Amino acid sequence: MLKALNLSAMNTSYHEVIAKSQNAKWCSEKTLQSFLEIELDYRKERKTESLLKQAGIPPQYTLETMDPKRLTPKLRNLLPTLLAGSFVDRAENLLAFGLPGRGKSHYVAAIGKELILRHNKSVLFIPTFKLVEKLLNAKKDLGLENALKKLDRFDVVILDDIGYVQQSREEMEVLFTFLAERYERKSLMITSNLLFSDWNKIFKDPMTTMAAVDRLIHHSIILDFSGPSIRKASKQEE
Repeated sequence: MLKALNLSAMNTSYHEVIAKSQNAKWCSEKTLQSFLEIELDYRKERKTESLLKQAGIPPQYTLETMDPKRLTPKLRNLLPTLLAGSFVDRAENLLAFGLPGRGKSHYVAAIGKELILRHNKSVLFIPTFKLVEKLLNAKKDLGLENALKKLDRFDVVILDDIGYVQQSREEMEVLFTFLAERYERKSLMITSNLLFSDWNKIFKDPMTTMAAVDRLIHHSIILDFSGPSIRKASKQEE
């Protein structure tokens, strides 16, 4: 019966729990509670594994591998608040700006991973050019709407290196469509080595640039990654 109901954890632990129950003279309610806790813990673990796999977060981007001493005091102080995850519930965006090598990707990706582990949020980490490529292919196959629906299932989408999009008009259009679809509904976490004043290089058209920036900053937390290159400093230490 446990197999038929797909209660695999309860099935695996059946004899062990029954033996404990008999030895400790548990009542039926305590025995049932023990079975259910085992099953729930197993399902939570499986769900977390699934969320981590589909997130695509590079394995090196974790809190443990992030050196807080290389962060500005403001970024260090803000980290516990971001890890609490309430900004996702409010559909707010995290926008990380700074020159290459300053730790933007590591910081937001580590937060994304913790949102999975601590809050069971669904997260997708993807370089912006790859996302744009997927949306362009979907548009050519008349499947853009379905592609956007699939992306809408994620509580958070992390767009890494938005400044490296090739900036053709078609790319600009699908990227803007994606940003507009998530506006005030789902969170985005974006890293960029371009300040907003340079985003004309991404969207070409000033009006489109203004509309995109306006949507992103309306509900957002802006992170400034100033200071020396973390990658360069690490290499010098080696």
